[in-house]
Amino acid sequence: MHAFPAYVGIGSNLQQPAAQVRAAFDALAAVPRTRLVYRSSLYGSKPMGPVAQADFCNAAAGLLTELDAATLLAALRAIEQRFGRERHVERWGPRVIDLDLLVYGEERRTDPQLTLPHPGIAGRNFVLQPLCEFAPDLLVPGVGRVAALAAKLPADGLWRIA
Repeated sequence: MHAFPAYVGIGSNLQQPAAQVRAAFDALAAVPRTRLVYRSSLYGSKPMGPVAQADFCNAAAGLLTELDAATLLAALRAIEQRFGRERHVERWGPRVIDLDLLVYGEERRTDPQLTLPHPGIAGRNFVLQPLCEFAPDLLVPGVGRVAALAAKLPADGLWRIA
């Protein structure tokens, strides 16, 4: 079976966010038929959207997976559920964990369950900067290369966590 490269954005701003993100890396490493190949440093970021809340801890992961995109997304949702994520709460609100499937191979799709590449990827420095650590030349299908996208965004509101 063929393994596909997949990239996941990770975020948390509840219940010791850095610990949640580190635990998410471990959970990703345990997904069947999937190998965690890259993990970025942790970054702090200001929250996005209108909801007043704590700063986020963000990171990115690079995977090789034999799972199709929909099955991988289901695995990410299952991890979120195990961590206590409630999906039907306030949009852009606080969360214990958020796992976004950013890119899956060269796949482009838009359906009610999954849009690839992730529709917000080009405008989010808290996604692009972690990805730049291990995949600066990644071509986001129909969007551009990670490093070039990141260079277009200001780095304010983003800092590396030791």
